[in-house]
Parts: sequence; structure tokens; C-alpha cells
Amino acid sequence: MRTIIGVDIGTSVTKAVAFDEGGGALASASRRSHLEMLPGGRVEQDLDDVVSGVGEVVREVAAKLGRLPDSVALTGQGDGLWLRDSGGRPVRPAISWMDARASDLVTRWLTDGTIGTAYAHTGSGMFPGCHGPLLNWLQEHEPHSLDRAAVAGYCVDAVAQRLTGQVCLDASDATLPFLDPRTRRYAPEALAACGVAERAGLLPAPAAPGTVLALHGHGARLLGLPEGLPVVAGPYDLPACAIGSGVREVGDGVLILGTTLASQVLTDRVDLDPLAEPAGMWLCTPAPDRWLRAMPAMVGTAALEWVLALVGATTADVDALLVDSPPGARGVRAFPFLSEAGERAPFVEPSAQGRLDGLSLATGRADAVRAVCEAIGYAARHCLDAAGLSGTLALCGGGTRSLTWARLIADVLGRPVRIPLEEQVGALGVVSVARASLSPGYEAPPGRHQVVDPREDVRALYEDGYERYRAELATARTAWGAAARPAGHPGRL
Repeated sequence: MRTIIGVDIGTSVTKAVAFDEGGGALASASRRSHLEMLPGGRVEQDLDDVVSGVGEVVREVAAKLGRLPDSVALTGQGDGLWLRDSGGRPVRPAISWMDARASDLVTRWLTDGTIGTAYAHTGSGMFPGCHGPLLNWLQEHEPHSLDRAAVAGYCVDAVAQRLTGQVCLDASDATLPFLDPRTRRYAPEALAACGVAERAGLLPAPAAPGTVLALHGHGARLLGLPEGLPVVAGPYDLPACAIGSGVREVGDGVLILGTTLASQVLTDRVDLDPLAEPAGMWLCTPAPDRWLRAMPAMVGTAALEWVLALVGATTADVDALLVDSPPGARGVRAFPFLSEAGERAPFVEPSAQGRLDGLSLATGRADAVRAVCEAIGYAARHCLDAAGLSGTLALCGGGTRSLTWARLIADVLGRPVRIPLEEQVGALGVVSVARASLSPGYEAPPGRHQVVDPREDVRALYEDGYERYRAELATARTAWGAAARPAGHPGRL
């Protein structure tokens, strides 16, 4: 029986899970990741620390198995900027996708048409923590780092290079913001629009689907596994979660209720509409004729954790707090846009801000928590509407540990949600990709899940709530944009 260890290198936690051929989890391990939260909204990570964490969790899982795995499959966080030299060593700390140093630049690009120009050739919007603005920012403020670099990549390919000695970039990671998803080649027009055409040589060409690497000597010692063991790198965590949660048919989608709120819908066409809102992206999948229309919002469990800390509660209290406040949160309403980098889907606004409205002396802490959870649900519905959901919907991520919150999400969306019983769907998804790469023709077995249905008695309340959310958001976006634009600049929202 072929056993594969899937490694999901998340923003806050690195997890490893060994799966058998039926998709059953055999052993797992996890390690908290370290983020450097610096002034000015800067967020960075140490590649050496990340690689060390991968080694620790893989060694622990292999020890629990009591035998060697047949291969290792890597997935993890996307976006950000992981600069390395030709040997895979970092030339500076990795810049996280959460980083906000380029927020002013993105605001300017939104108003002067730069992002719209790039979007017309790639179908990818931009936000402060992606390659376009980060490369431009470094070129202006830190050109020596780019001069020293040989590769401007991402988390998964950075770790893979340290384990195998080879640069292998999955097309899903390469998508944002320069890749034409139809050709899987970089669009020179997008590079030029961002003012970084001269740095195009730092971008690795996407690897062919089905590429298999092998552990070299250093990687083998790091993981405690034999040299030459097969390694598959990618897709990154968003498409890996879609695959692992059973998104198979065109129109089906997945909502990841994690640090970010990532909505994805499987499609068989790419529509690069230059008049569309320049947000989200078309993610390449291992199948050349299938893409994921993705709307990965910055809101998510981070907003929930913020309001829990505000009211002196923890995640262990979520279910009880949601029960203590009725649907509609006694009139309390929220915007969950708390990231210092603003919002990136289904609209891009670096100046987006969170808020709580409708408070009074009668408001309890449970009302504040429910209001934020409902707002996250409205944001998810907005993203899924923009992504074109028409089929079934899977719900996964850390937020699904609260069945009460999952039921609230189904209520707000007004549709059933399928919750996979395997929690680590990202690791499961990349393991499925690895099996297909090692054994062409492999088809993943149907996963086990539970279905949560929406309640009819709250449908009208949440339909009205969603309409109000969208109307208030439209008003807020006008105000955010006006505040961020220079005086006298007409802008474009």
C-alpha cells in the first residue's frame, strides 16, 4: 500500500499527515510557524525556520508510522515574495502575503489603471501582498535584494528547492499576478504595467503538470528519509483544498473558513473581461482544461479571533456565544475587514476597514461575536456570487470545528454545505495530486462528509441582511476610495 506524507505549510501552522491509498489519515503532526509582525504593516518569515519546521513534522509523522513513506507531497500558503539565490538560500526574509508595505502603491495603481491593464491580460487582481506591488516596492526601496536574487518565488517552491535542489513552481502559485492562465505563460503586458519587466528573469516558468522531484542529500537528512524519495510540489493550498474537499464538477465550489476566507469555483473556461472588477484570479489546476475561479478574501477566522479577544473570550466559547445571540445579533452589524492590507476579493481596497454598528447598552458580547460571524458569512456569499457558484459547496478550514458557526454560514448562504470529515483537506488534496503524478490514471476516491442544511425560518432575515450588507459596503467603498485618493484625483472604483 503506497503511503504518502502530505505537508501543508500554512501561515500560522505547518502540518504533516500520512495518508493511505483510500485517503485515510494514518498519522499527523503540526508545528506553529513564526511570523515577524513589524512596523508599517510589514509581515515577514524566515525561510530557514519554515524549512526546519517541515523537517520536524515529517520526521514525527514518519516515526509514528513506523515505516518509510513512499513519497512526500508539499502544499502551503501562496502569494507573498520568497526571494532566493541560485542555491535556494534566502537573500532577505520572505515577505508574507499578509504584508501591507505596498498598500499605498496598490491604491495608486487602482486609480491610475495599472491594475486594470494587468487584469485584462491575466484575469488576476492585485493586493499589497502579491508579487507585482512587492517587486515594484523592492525595486524602489531595496534594489540590492533583487540584484542578489536568482528566484522570485513562493513558499512551496522555496521549500521544495531546499529539499531537492530544483526550482519547481506550480502553475497555481504562478497565477497571481503575471500569468496568463490560458497559456500558462507570463504576460509581458502585466509585467510592464507593474514596472518590473526588467526583473522577469527572476520568475521561474511553471512546471509541467505531473512533475516529480527527488530528495537530494541535504533534503534527505533534513527529513530523515532516503535520498531519491519522490517529492511532488504543489498546487498551493487553495487549489489543494478544492481537490481534497471533493470539488470535481464544473460549477462546484469550496469555501475555506480559515485565516482567510477563500472561495473557489471550478470552471472549464477563462473569461478575461477587461470591464470586470479587477479582483480574484483564475487558478490553474493539474488538468489543463480546468481552472478555479478564486476569490480569496482577507477576512476569516482572524476577524473572529479579534472580536473574541475584544470581549474576553476564546474559540472554545464560540458555540455558546452564538447560541446566546439570536440570528440578526439583536441589530448589531459588522464589517470584518480588519487586515492592515485592506481587502483583495471580491474587490480590491487597501483602505478597507472593519466596524461594529448598532451598539447600545443592551448589546452583549455574544451579539458582537455573532455580528462578526454573520458579516464573514455575508463576505463569503459576496465572493461566491462573484466566482459563479452554481453547483454543490464544500466548507472546510479551521472554522468548521464549530458546527454552530458552520450552520450559521449555511443559513447566511441559503444553501447546503458539505463538510469533509477529514480536517486536513489541503494535505489530502496535494497527496491526491502526487498519486496521479506517480500513477497516471489515478482517481481519488469520494471523500466522506456531513451535510449541513440552511434553516428555512431564518432565510428571509438573512436575505434582507445580505442586501443591507451589500448596500452599506457600496457606500463604504466610496468613502474609503475618496479618503485614499489624492485631493482632486477622480479615481476609479
